[in-house]
Amino acid sequence: MPSHTGSGTGTPTEAGAGTGTSSSGAGYRAVFRVREFRFVFAAHVLSLLGSVVAHVALPVLVYAGTSSALLSAVTFALGFLPQALGGALLARVADRFAARTVLVGCDLLCAVCVGAMLLPGMPVAGLLALRAVSAFVQPLFAGVRAAGLGEILEGDAFVLGRSLIRVAAQAAQIAGFAATGLLLLALSPRSALLLTAGGFLASAALLGVGTRTRRPVAVGRVRGGTRVLFADRRVRGLLALSWLPSAFVVVPEGLAAPYTDEIGAGSVGVGLLLTAMPVGAVAAELAAGSLLRPVTRERLVLPLAAVLLVPLLLFALRPALPLSLAALALAGTGMAYTLGLDRRLFDAVPEELRARAMTVLSAGLMTVQGMGMAAGGLAAEFVPPHWAVAGSGIVGTGCVLVAVRAVRRAARSQRPPGEGPLSAASSVPSPSRASGP
Repeated sequence: MPSHTGSGTGTPTEAGAGTGTSSSGAGYRAVFRVREFRFVFAAHVLSLLGSVVAHVALPVLVYAGTSSALLSAVTFALGFLPQALGGALLARVADRFAARTVLVGCDLLCAVCVGAMLLPGMPVAGLLALRAVSAFVQPLFAGVRAAGLGEILEGDAFVLGRSLIRVAAQAAQIAGFAATGLLLLALSPRSALLLTAGGFLASAALLGVGTRTRRPVAVGRVRGGTRVLFADRRVRGLLALSWLPSAFVVVPEGLAAPYTDEIGAGSVGVGLLLTAMPVGAVAAELAAGSLLRPVTRERLVLPLAAVLLVPLLLFALRPALPLSLAALALAGTGMAYTLGLDRRLFDAVPEELRARAMTVLSAGLMTVQGMGMAAGGLAAEFVPPHWAVAGSGIVGTGCVLVAVRAVRRAARSQRPPGEGPLSAASSVPSPSRASGP
């Protein structure tokens, strides 16, 4: 897998050949010229659309059958909570099996789970269990796909490929939930779930046909497992810098309904508040990926992360809807720091541990976001919503600054190649790992 220092194992080829590219600085269009990435991205979009439909249709289905708001909320939460456990238990699978096998297997398992939900007479407990199983494998899928992009895209193209995956997810948040709500006006929840199953099956087919089979990097047992990632000071700091801003930036979204009630903005205000931050994030990420050089993006990682949550302090003034939207959009632009952070984390982890590291990263992100929303809701039980949001900006900025300092210290004391816990835990990679179309 590639790095800025030339330590990658992918082989540069002509754009569109399907095995790799090193189109540093060529922009997003060069990434889409790689055939294999086009298949991965299309599969991502299809499975993402299926997931969005399920996030809305399943709680509606459960509520229609039980009239229980609690069970409806639990159904929604089960799309996220099992991911922490999945990341912890499945991380070792990420670097032990071929990426295509893992990705196709995860998609097929999710399709089977959704199909089983459609069986006549399926009890609510069964729906919840199937929902939890499909969420359980999501960190593994996301981690293996992220590491696999390093096999397909080289140099800055890897960063831009990861960026496009995030942009698609943000776009789904902007438009997907609203579109699904309209879809449920025409279809029953069960009929809508057929689209979810179809999305997973189509994703599996695209990944099976359009990606190459590569032998797993960790051909031997990697000593220390996931523990060795956290034993490395540099990786530990980068993971913290990935997770902490996300843990606090979701608080305004979790409090969108009570805050709009506080300022009298109504249900329309809720929808606008939920889209403001993703809009800012998508705009900033596309601009940074298109206009900034890779070295500039990496230099901006720490400054952008340090100030990302500062706009939330404006909520101490209990701003009206227009200023609230501006503050959230501005906070969203700070998420462009993730482009440079992706490169730093990828370079900090040995090739045979990258799939595992990305699985841990994905599981951690979902976990801290859920914890952040829960903490914000708990705070709002004791103080007005606008103070809870402003408080998340204050506390979050302090925590992120600690992580920034840790990353800087780790960079200054970085050990030479071949030393440290990660190097000691590495296993010998296979000399030839690509086969098949």
